Amino acid sequence: MKIIRPILYLILVLIIAFGVFLIYASLDDYKPVQAELQHDNSQASKLSDSSVLNLLIWNIGYAGLDASMDFFYDGGEKIRPTREGVIDNLKGIVKTLAPYEGYDFILLQEVDLDSKRSYHINEVEIIEQHFSRYESHFGTNYRVFFVPIPVKSPMGSVNSGLLTLSRFPVGSVIRHSFPGNYSWPMKLFMLDRCFLVNRYPLVGGKELLIINTHNSAYDDGSLREQQMSYLKEFLLFEYEKGNYIITGGDWNQTPYGFTPDKLSHQFDTLNLTYIEKDYPAPGWTWAFDSSMPTNRRVAVPYNRTSSLTTVIDCYLLSPNITLEGVRTLDLDFAFSDHQPVQMRARLHSLESN
Repeated sequence: MKIIRPILYLILVLIIAFGVFLIYASLDDYKPVQAELQHDNSQASKLSDSSVLNLLIWNIGYAGLDASMDFFYDGGEKIRPTREGVIDNLKGIVKTLAPYEGYDFILLQEVDLDSKRSYHINEVEIIEQHFSRYESHFGTNYRVFFVPIPVKSPMGSVNSGLLTLSRFPVGSVIRHSFPGNYSWPMKLFMLDRCFLVNRYPLVGGKELLIINTHNSAYDDGSLREQQMSYLKEFLLFEYEKGNYIITGGDWNQTPYGFTPDKLSHQFDTLNLTYIEKDYPAPGWTWAFDSSMPTNRRVAVPYNRTSSLTTVIDCYLLSPNITLEGVRTLDLDFAFSDHQPVQMRARLHSLESN
């Protein structure tokens, strides 16, 4: 009995501590509104209705998922490299982005603001410093005071999100929350997914919408389905108003029409979700490079000949926009588990066809 009692006390203390932890996590839980206006400039200059635009998208993996890394969510064991590794990756990311400083829009995902996994390095500020001539807008999609897994080495605090860099003054920026989430208490430690909408007035009276998105992963598909349905309604509503829309980012799904026979790497057919045909409606264009993967599975460190890869980073263009070219940059996943995708597109009037 003398031995059992201390053990019971210890168990009771642990249960109480865990309960207090969940209560604090619930009170501190990030609860974004459905649509949050983050920037408003009614005096923004108008762009031409026939503009040719250059864009680049890249999930930078918080500068922590370079080619040497595996990741515990994907079946690996690690969370982050050394601090020096994160710094080197971030330098490589900035160096990769530097030649595209003349691009009109750069859409980044998994950019850390203040997270343990990236040693609390302000990646947003560092990238902004190298793009000082650009407008920069950040949308939070992962803010948790402490992620308790994996148990031996918890991920800890996370503050991360989407970063959109724009060469043009933006009329408005709105963060839109995606619907759906995990059940309690798991939702306390997961991402609050969103898409960031930059609006630019056009000479003809319509608007150009540049949308930065990062859709769900690691779910049974139900969250992605809710998100895609919500985004579909949003896209069609805006297009019916005559607006021009480019959506780019990490969809965590493979675009319809992609065939892996031309892919230069091994294609992952085990964890594959295709976006439905004619999403969101006939006439919209998916822009992707079928010859080069944009994402690798992070169960093991990267090996060009054996690592499973996929294409989940791409663009969606409304019917009043013509795709002129798209290319994935082959970096051998040196600095992230994703690769950048550049695109060139032209706005045009439907009446002129």
